[in-house]
Formats: sequence, C-alpha cells, structure tokens
Amino acid sequence: MTLDGTERDVRMTVLPNGIRVITEPMPAVRSVAVGFWIEAGSRYEPAAVNGVSHFIEHMLFKGTPSRSAEQIAREMDAIGGNLDAFTDREMSGYTMKVLDEHLGLAFGILADMLRHPRFDPAEIEKEKGVILEELKMENDDPESAVHDLFVHNFWKGHPLGRPIAGTKRTIASFSEAGLRSYHESHYTAANLTVTAAGSLRHAEVLSLVESHFGSLPAGEAMPRQRAPECRPVFKLKSRRSLQQLQLCAGAPAVEAAHPLHFACYTLNVILGGSMSSRLFQSIRERQGLAYAIFSELNLYRDTGCLAVYAGTSPETGRRVLELTLAELGRLKNEPVPEEEMHRAREHMKGSLLLSLESTGSRMSNLARQWLTYGRFYSLDELAAAIDAVTAGEIQEVARRCFQPGKIGLAAVGRTEDLGVAEGDLIC
Repeated sequence: MTLDGTERDVRMTVLPNGIRVITEPMPAVRSVAVGFWIEAGSRYEPAAVNGVSHFIEHMLFKGTPSRSAEQIAREMDAIGGNLDAFTDREMSGYTMKVLDEHLGLAFGILADMLRHPRFDPAEIEKEKGVILEELKMENDDPESAVHDLFVHNFWKGHPLGRPIAGTKRTIASFSEAGLRSYHESHYTAANLTVTAAGSLRHAEVLSLVESHFGSLPAGEAMPRQRAPECRPVFKLKSRRSLQQLQLCAGAPAVEAAHPLHFACYTLNVILGGSMSSRLFQSIRERQGLAYAIFSELNLYRDTGCLAVYAGTSPETGRRVLELTLAELGRLKNEPVPEEEMHRAREHMKGSLLLSLESTGSRMSNLARQWLTYGRFYSLDELAAAIDAVTAGEIQEVARRCFQPGKIGLAAVGRTEDLGVAEGDLIC
C-alpha cells in the first residue's frame, strides 16, 4: 500500500488558562466533529468514590439551569446533530457531530452541559437506578463478566482494576454536593483538550472555545500515579446455568508510548486481531471449537495488557486454552514469516486509513495522538512506523509479554469441567 506525501494540516493553540485546542480541516466534507476530552477517568478516583467519573458523565445529559434534558435532546435533533459520551480508565470524552452551519449552536449546547450541569437531587436518585441496571446488564453478559473478573484480578489493588461504573455501594453514596465538588475540581482547563475535525476554520473553533471556556479556572492537572503491578490471574467462577465456558487469558504488555508499541499492535493482529489471525484460523476455522475467539490490546500511560477471549463448550475449554498457549509459544520461539508480516502490516494500514475517512474518527485520533504521544503523526509517518516493524521485534515483544508466571486466566461457566491448574499456564 502506498500513501501520498500530503501532511496533515493540524493546528494547535493553548489558551491562557491551559486548554489545548486542536483542529484539522477536511475540506471535502460538510460535517464537523468536536470532542471535549477530560483527563478524569476511573483510575484517578479515590476508592470511596469509584464510578464518580462515569456518574458525572451521565448527569451532564440531565440538564443545565437554562436547558432541561428534553430541551438538549430536542435542540440537537432539530439540527440533525449527534451527541455522545463515554468514560474509560484514563479519561472522559464528550463528542458531537453536526453540519458545519450548525457548529456554533451545537458547540454552545455541549459547552453548557460541561460547564453548568444541574446535578438535581431527584435526577441523581433516578440515575442511580439506571446505572445499577447497567451493572446488572454487564454482569448478566458472560463475555463482560469474564473480562471484568480478569481485569479486577490482573490489576488487583490498583485503581485500574476497579470497575469504571463503580459498585452498588459507591453509587448509592453519590450526592449533589459530592458530584458538584468532584466536577469543579476535575473539569478544569488543565485537564481539558478540545479537538475538532471536518469542515472548519481553526480561528472559528478557537473563538468558540475562548467564548465558552476562556473563564474556566486553570485548576491542577491530574497527578501521575504509580505504575500498577500486573498480577498473574487464576480465577474460575462457576455458573452452571451457562451453556458456554467463557475464557480470558492474558499477560502484561508495553505501555502506550513504548518504542515497541507498534510491534505490540502488529503482534496482536497476527495473534487474534483479524479474521486471518492465527487464533481465528486455528481454533475457529480449522478446529471448529469456538464461534468467538480474538485477542485485544489495551495500552495505558504506564502499563498494558494483551488478552485473548474465547467462548467454547466446557468440554473443549482445555483444548482451546492449550491451542492458545501453543500460539503464544510460537510467537516467542519462531520468527513470523515475511508473508504473514506483510499481511498484518497492510491490515493495520488499511484499518487506519479507512477509520480516518470519518470526521469523528479523525477528531478522536487528534486527541489520542496528543494525549498519548504529545505530537501528531502524518499518515506517511504512521505507515512508515508500521512498515518498520520486524519479525525480531515481534519475538522481543512476545518474550517480554509471555513470561513464565506472568500469564493469567479467568473463566466463567461450568469451570469444574475445565481441568486446568495454575501451573498449566506456560508457553
């Protein structure tokens, strides 16, 4: 795959109070996507208020002194706009996408939500019930349950291991005063980055940010925490009502900005991140042992995790695990053939380019690059970095990740039929 040499037209301005405003025009489109990125995720929460970032995200859609929740929905619907939000372990994100002619109006709505949430006590109590139902839904989903079991024990004793949405106890404790205090101390200029992509002018976006957030107190940036210790997991949770056995096996990976992070992403594609991956072809296509089998990579500022998920029959769980460990061992002990390396590189470059055709993805990419690497990569630079990954680096990453005593396992279902001991997790 070849790319032209066109550089991305990315502009960045830092306001006097510290807000970063980053834009990238896309002249061929009529839409604009804007994202507000707050460095206030679940890993920065004290244990007593675990889930507060997620709760505040929900409450920001419940109205402001000048707009009810219904008015927010109606105003956005009236201009054909989309509002969305999420909370993860290292940040909370609020995004919108509208036609360029409605940018000012939509920006004002989202800015009002971020700066002036009502935190109405009656709405807080209702939302507690909503989020508790969300917890039940995730617990009833076996795939979510096994992931949560793995993560909680993999980073046991560290905030990364806590549930993003919190627990029944912490959710029940949230109050108007507590939410407002947390919002005021964390939704500050030092923790805010605004990105925008699409049919826009940098000066226009900058003017909107200055108008709505120029008076936002600078506050203090989130302090960096100690890096977590990754613990080998061996947790089997019996649920005999399940017809499938859910498996999640994983090991430590490099951090997001590590020099080998491109090699780590390439390894993930080869292992289980695509339909031609080793796990998919071996376990699903050739052996017919699972419908769902994939690997996933989660990289954070100071740590990472590479995990494999599979849903299979209780009787074949041990065989699926053996085949998975065998593939991990192959990556450690045998160089990946060049044909397979080429396929993985082209898959990664194709996925990247296709994703960046969307204004929303381009806007998110700006935030991810700045917050992770502190700079912006052109498409040619990204492609060159992917092409530069070698088979030797794949082996280096595999040997670093899949060390004896570092591989863990969580399982949910008829686990008594698995027949696996902690000592079996070697490759």
